[in-house]
Amino acid sequence: MKILVTAGPTREPLDPIRFLSNRSSGRMGFEIARALRSAGHEVVLVHGPVSLKVPSGVEAVAVETGRQMLAACRRHWSSCQGMVAVAAVADFRPTKAEFQKMKKGQTTETKLTLTANPDIVGTLATKKGSRVVVGFALETKAGKKEALRKMVTKNLDFVVLNGPAAQGASTAQWEVFGKDGSQENWGPSAKKTLARRLVRKAFPLVLE
Repeated sequence: MKILVTAGPTREPLDPIRFLSNRSSGRMGFEIARALRSAGHEVVLVHGPVSLKVPSGVEAVAVETGRQMLAACRRHWSSCQGMVAVAAVADFRPTKAEFQKMKKGQTTETKLTLTANPDIVGTLATKKGSRVVVGFALETKAGKKEALRKMVTKNLDFVVLNGPAAQGASTAQWEVFGKDGSQENWGPSAKKTLARRLVRKAFPLVLE
């Protein structure tokens, strides 16, 4: 099988120097890409700005913004049989990015207008057919409710719920929900271990 994986943060420019982003390191997505490749799958890894080495045998596409990530995913989605959407795409971007560096001037306050970024996994999974799509939900409250909502509205087969402590860490603790109503608690475990377990669950592969 050929699997599309998204990983890392996006950067949404405010001006040529500054941007909006988050604390995602991309480590979880890279570990999932590595686990998929080790299991015998082909992997396309679309990732935001990270300081990680691309796993051997994985086709990597580097992007910066959420819109660039969506465009890259669209180019590859038609040839893939599944997707694991791990990227922490910025929910919003500045409505207008300045062409020159923003200066404080004579005021210490400024107003920033934001526009919603595209929903990458929701956009692609809408017409997934029989393909398997795994999404991630990082929540600070009402986690289960929000994870289940995302599974339905985004047409996901599985959704992985974790918390802010997973950002940049080498370990994580998950709640894994399936569209069949299943719920499993995994960890705390190394992200490498969790990645391998997720691949076995979502993308079993019989090698001939």
